[in-house]
Amino acid sequence: MASGAGKSAAFILLVLNVFLYFVVVSIASWAVNHGIEGSHEMASVLYPPAKIFPIYYPIGNLATGFVVIFSLIAGVVGFTTSILGINNVVKWDSPNLHAAAASSLISLLLTLLAMGFACKEIDISWTGSNLRTLEILLIILCGTQLFCTAAIHIGVSNVKSD
Repeated sequence: MASGAGKSAAFILLVLNVFLYFVVVSIASWAVNHGIEGSHEMASVLYPPAKIFPIYYPIGNLATGFVVIFSLIAGVVGFTTSILGINNVVKWDSPNLHAAAASSLISLLLTLLAMGFACKEIDISWTGSNLRTLEILLIILCGTQLFCTAAIHIGVSNVKSD
């Protein structure tokens, strides 16, 4: 892959990821707020295993808490590393590309973790439209983050060989 093609592909994917991660953070924040608002009344009638998780989500199933929390963590880390990655990719030299490669790999791993919980939530039962949107965005983000990480790592190998 030529140096310019890798740079433009990584830049476009990072810009796309900034917007997608922002939407993921917005939906996950809404879900956390909705769970906190309704957890006091709803969790008081539950049996002890369901009371272990401090936030009860009336909008999904028992995997919803993990999906929401891990998607919020992956969204915040991914949003931040995508913004910093744009700056690093624009410079396109060896130290900046190594930093972008490491941060994109961390974002990819956190997004894969959140997507795994989202797939488990899909497997358990049907959820509401907001949670389905969050699950779909996590699946799409795994693909775009994977391609972005690959483009940056290819750019690192091209810059090292030059």
